[in-house]
Amino acid sequence: MNREEIMKILPHRDAMLLLDDAENRDGTAIGHYTVCGDEFFLKGHFPGNPIVPGVILCEILAQSACVLMRDLMGEGSLPVYTGLNNVKFRAPVKPGDRVETRCSIKRAKHPFYFAEGTVWVGEKLCVSAEFSFAITGE
Repeated sequence: MNREEIMKILPHRDAMLLLDDAENRDGTAIGHYTVCGDEFFLKGHFPGNPIVPGVILCEILAQSACVLMRDLMGEGSLPVYTGLNNVKFRAPVKPGDRVETRCSIKRAKHPFYFAEGTVWVGEKLCVSAEFSFAITGE
């Protein structure tokens, strides 16, 4: 999926759409985002040594996991975070890095979904997390 197709699933726009592309590969969402360096969240985090904030990396995970919900989210649906657990930040993500996410749904009781995911830059594991979200507005 390209950005146009992702926007049919996610309500995020402009600076908050944090996926360049994504796909559902046998129940695993694989997403990519290239950190350009001019993103709003890098302007003050940290001057002279920009690092993508952990909360933004968690948001990228959540957005990529929503690719797995494509068929469950109808008109007016809104995926919202309900929890983050066992989050570990292992390596920084910097401008120029191409992030790859890998997420899977571990269990579900609609409208709640429980997932786990990782963020990678090349072969380097940067983040691992368990998270949950709900699909609201149906």
